[in-house]
Amino acid sequence: MKKNLTVVELFAGVGGFRVGLEKADKNLFNTVWANQWEPSKKAQDAFDCYNLHFPSSVNSNEDIGRVSNKTFEDLNIDLLVGGFPCQDYSVARSLSKEQGIEGKKGVLFWEIKRIIEVSHPKYVLLENVDRLLKSPSKQRGRDFSIMLATFRDLGYIVEWRVINAADYGTAQRRRRIFIFAYDKSLAYAKRQLNKQTSDILLKDGFFASTFPVKQDIYKNREVKTVLPKDIIEISDEFSFGYHPSGIMIEGKIHSVHTEALNPHPIPLKEILQNESEIDEKFYLSETTIEKFVYLRGPKKIERTSKDGHKYIFSEGGMSPVDSLDLPGRTMLTSEGTTNRSSHIIEINGRKRFLTPIECERLNGFPDNWTATMGNRMRYFCMGNALVTHLIEKMGKTIKEIDNQETHNIAQISLNI
Repeated sequence: MKKNLTVVELFAGVGGFRVGLEKADKNLFNTVWANQWEPSKKAQDAFDCYNLHFPSSVNSNEDIGRVSNKTFEDLNIDLLVGGFPCQDYSVARSLSKEQGIEGKKGVLFWEIKRIIEVSHPKYVLLENVDRLLKSPSKQRGRDFSIMLATFRDLGYIVEWRVINAADYGTAQRRRRIFIFAYDKSLAYAKRQLNKQTSDILLKDGFFASTFPVKQDIYKNREVKTVLPKDIIEISDEFSFGYHPSGIMIEGKIHSVHTEALNPHPIPLKEILQNESEIDEKFYLSETTIEKFVYLRGPKKIERTSKDGHKYIFSEGGMSPVDSLDLPGRTMLTSEGTTNRSSHIIEINGRKRFLTPIECERLNGFPDNWTATMGNRMRYFCMGNALVTHLIEKMGKTIKEIDNQETHNIAQISLNI
């Protein structure tokens, strides 16, 4: 009987999923294959970082679409993880006029679908930006509905939750959607099917048991629907207003707005390096400070659109420096540049950027994890990364679920 879970990590970046899972239980989560490829860049900094830290796995630096089905069939995947881009998931009937469908070229979710089809892992854990629930703007909820219908057709139950990392003991206010899909033939799935979906969402589900929420639905925001059976119909016509939490079973959707129970954020000051360690290059010059006064200040600017229409672009003011007593704001890939979104902190009367090490700490990576690359790319990779503390918590829940699966299999073997 297997003593660990075979993990495959897609769109791996610098290894956020793997760092979190190995924090949860390095012996249980055995990542055997990973893929990281940045098509628009000659230098593959994220892959080089991943490959250095994780030499025990087969690490692929190629277009995932070129990796053969047999590769995934042979891996015997238990858990598939990945943070994939938010793209246009619209689909169309195949040119042969048969019942097959085809999605837009280059959309990486279809690679996830392909891999699941040929390997059928027990569990799938994915991460994305929270706007996925509302895209596209002209047909709200369509893209997420296509994803849910895809999982339905592949034989999975799906739970999702938009999580603000700061609500669960981290120093960054980073909101991301996490999607957990599990094979409906599992004993865990059968236990869930015997529960009310409201109980799954508020108490007993994957996310509710990992990240506790209040038992009252926020402002009674609760919706239910049933997905059309034809995914083409979903692509062409279906829209739906999803809330931050939800579950899909056999195409039936129940979605609610949950609130974190007893949030306990970590203030920014707790992840800072000692000032004696800070290189002078991270402090702001007077000229740069003046630029930030403008960038962070309120403004109204007349602009002209492509068709010649004049309009006023307005932007509200924000604090000239980030509070050290609050969690940091969401890091973007532009962190560390002269950009309105960059964190600016003031220590002993001097203003500076966060250092790459401090950005790694905001995401729960070990210090100097990304020291394999230059500072600009270190900031970029942390702006793209997920908060590994959350994955650690989810990994522990997956461990509990799989322990019960293993126990059930052992009991069946004994009975036989």
